[in-house]
Amino acid sequence: MNPEELLRHPLPTETPKLTLGCPLLDRLLGGGVPIDTITEIVAESGTGKTQLSLQLLLAAQLPTSHGGLSASSLYLHSEFPFPFRRLYQLSLRRPHLPENPLDRVFVQPLHSADHLLDLLPRLDLLVPKFNIKLIVIDSIAALFRGEFENTPVELKRRSSMFFKISSKLKFHARKFGLAIVLTNQVVDVMGSSESLRIGNSVSFFSSGRRVSAALGLSWANCVNTRLFMWREDERIGSSENERVGEEGEALENFQTRRFIRVVFAPHLPDSSCEFVIRKEGVFGV
Repeated sequence: MNPEELLRHPLPTETPKLTLGCPLLDRLLGGGVPIDTITEIVAESGTGKTQLSLQLLLAAQLPTSHGGLSASSLYLHSEFPFPFRRLYQLSLRRPHLPENPLDRVFVQPLHSADHLLDLLPRLDLLVPKFNIKLIVIDSIAALFRGEFENTPVELKRRSSMFFKISSKLKFHARKFGLAIVLTNQVVDVMGSSESLRIGNSVSFFSSGRRVSAALGLSWANCVNTRLFMWREDERIGSSENERVGEEGEALENFQTRRFIRVVFAPHLPDSSCEFVIRKEGVFGV
C-alpha cells in the first residue's frame, strides 16, 4: 500500500475487541480480547482457563453495543470431554444473548497438531457460512503431547509446525476479522534464577510451584498476547481449630485465590488483577 492509498483508506485507529463478560477483566485487557491476533491463556489445570474460554463463546454472540461480535464461535478442543453442561449453565445467566445460544457454538474435537493443520484450510468455507468470529483452541499444548522426541531434529520439526499453525491462524484472523484464543498448559521450572527472562519466555508461581508456559520459547514468539492465570492457597482462621482429613491434609482452613496477569502484549502494560469463578461465570474483583 503506497502513501496515496493510505490517505484514501486510513488505517483504523483502534483494534476492535471482544468483551470478556466482565468490566474489570475488560479493563485489564484494554477493552477486551483484540481481533485479528492470537491471544493465549496460560494456566495450570483447575485455574479457570476453560471457564473463561466458555464465557468468551457466549460473549461473541452479544451485540456489538454490548461488546460482542454478533457472531458464532468455533471451539476446537483436545481436552475431553467438552463441557456442554457448564456452557449451558453459563448461557442461562448471561443477559442480551440471542435465542438458543448453544446453537451458535460449533464444536470440533482435535486429536493432533496434524489434525489441526488439516482443518485450518476449511475455515475459508466455515467462517463465512456460519458467521464465525471467534475461534478457541483448548488446549494447544495437548496437541503436541508425546508426538515429538527430545532430539534436535524432532525439536526443529516441532518448531516448524508451531510457525505453520500460528501463521495460518493469523492469516485467517486478519482475513475474516477473527478473535483467536488459545489455552496452554504449564510445566515445572527447575532452578533458582527467579528473575530470568529470555525473550517472551518467563516463569511464575502457581499453587506453590514454579512454572512456565508449555511449548517453550519458540511457541511464545508465535502468539501476540499472553495471559497467565495462577492460584494461591491462603490460610484462613485459627490453626488451633484446624480440621484434618484422612490423608492428613488441612480442611476448611485454606481458601484459593485466583489471579490473571498480562505477561506480554503489544498494546498493554504488565498488569494483573484478582478474579473469582462463580455459577454466573468468571469475574474480576
